[in-house]
Amino acid sequence: MKKKFMMAFALLLSLGVLGACANKKTADDKGKDNKVTQTSEKKKVIATSTMLYDLVKQIGADAFEVEGMMKAGVDPHLYKPTAKDVDKLGKSDAIVVNGLHLEGQMGEVLKTLEGENKNVVVASKNIPSSDLLPWSEEGAGPNDPHIWFSVKNWKNAAKTVAEGLKKTDNSKSEIIDKNLLKYEKELDELSEYINKKVKELPENQRVLVTAHDAFNYFAKEFGFKVEAIQGISTESEASASDIKKLADYLVETKIKAVFVESSVPKKTIESLVESCKSKGHNVKIGGELYSDSLGDESTKENTYISMFKYNIDTIVEALK
Repeated sequence: MKKKFMMAFALLLSLGVLGACANKKTADDKGKDNKVTQTSEKKKVIATSTMLYDLVKQIGADAFEVEGMMKAGVDPHLYKPTAKDVDKLGKSDAIVVNGLHLEGQMGEVLKTLEGENKNVVVASKNIPSSDLLPWSEEGAGPNDPHIWFSVKNWKNAAKTVAEGLKKTDNSKSEIIDKNLLKYEKELDELSEYINKKVKELPENQRVLVTAHDAFNYFAKEFGFKVEAIQGISTESEASASDIKKLADYLVETKIKAVFVESSVPKKTIESLVESCKSKGHNVKIGGELYSDSLGDESTKENTYISMFKYNIDTIVEALK
C-alpha cells in the first residue's frame, strides 16, 4: 500500500513539474509574442539631415523608430547615399527630407521612391513663397534651402512633419499633436532668446562672416548682414578673387571676427584671415558655428534649440 502511494505521489509530482514547465514556456512565448508586437507597432522613419532627425524626434518622440541618415558634421549638399542607405530608405515607412535642393545628390533616389508611393515628407513644402529666400541675388534657380535658420520657417516645417507622421501612423495623432504644441512653445521661447542676445550688439556690428552662405534666413529674421566666401551650396569652389574681395570689405568696415563652420573645411576662412593680415587688419576667428549639421552626442549642441543658442552666444560674444 505504501509502495503504491509513493508511486502515485511521484507521478503527481512529475506531472506538476511538467505542467509548470509548460506554463512557463507558454508565458515565455507570450512574452516573446508581446515583444514582437510592441516592436512592430512602431513605424520606421528616416530623416536625412541631423536637424530633421531632431525635429522628428521632438514631435514623434518614442512613438516612432527614428533613424538619421547623415551623421553629425556631414555636409548635406555633398552627401551621396550609399547602397545601404538606399536599402534602408526603401524599407522605411516614411522619409523626411528638407527639400529645396539641400539633398542635391539624392534627387534621383528620392524621385524613384516617390514614384513607388513611398511617404516622402518634404519639410519645406508648406512654407509660403514670401518666406523663402532666393538661391542667388539675381533670384535665379531654386530657393535657399537653409530654412532652419528662420525659427518661423522651422515652426512651419514642424507642422508639415507632424502631418507626415500622422499619415504614417494615424493612431499616434494625439501624442503627435501634444508634442507639436509643446515644441512650438519652445521655439517661441528660442526666438525671444535670440532677439534678446542680438540687442547686446550695436547695429553696425551685426555682420556675420562665414565660409558659405548658410545664414541668410538668420540675417533676415534677426537683423544681421551676412557675408560669405562661397555661395549657398558648398558644391561651388571659393576663388582667390572671392577671398580678396571679402578681405577688402573687412578691412574697410573693421569687422573684428569671422567664423568657421562645423561641416565646412576651415581653409577658406583661414585664407581670409591671412589676407586681412597682409592688409594690416587683424581679424580673429570668433568660433565654430553649426550651419548644415548639429553636434554629435558628445556635445550639448545636438538638438536644434541648443545648437541655435550656442550659435547666437558665440556670434555675439565674438563681435562685441
